[in-house]
Amino acid sequence: QVQLVESGGGLVQAGGSLRLSCAASGRTLSSYFMGWFRQAPGKEREFVAAISWSGGRSYYADSVKGRFTISRDNAKNAVYLQMSSLKSEDTAVYYCAAAKKTTTSSTDYDYWGQGTQVTVSS
Repeated sequence: QVQLVESGGGLVQAGGSLRLSCAASGRTLSSYFMGWFRQAPGKEREFVAAISWSGGRSYYADSVKGRFTISRDNAKNAVYLQMSSLKSEDTAVYYCAAAKKTTTSSTDYDYWGQGTQVTVSS
């Protein structure tokens, strides 16, 4: 089992940047395919980005492609989401999650963090 804790959220102006971190304890993160999801008020949780076990492949939602970058450091047991050119529609609670297979579907993820709030002011 793995425990995930997100950090790095906050309030930022449109066009700004934030870097989210996800720290893991328990099992090593290298055992998992990792993803970031977000949920805005009144909306369903949606896929943002994911990264393969070694970090060699990454996947992005069309809405964030070219603006967000997912990375991982297995030695530090951490995953990151660098967010740039932020828009008001990026406002949401962001969650990191761990899965045992390659997937962008939230239902396939086994472990979730508690989330971190990102608010983008226009």
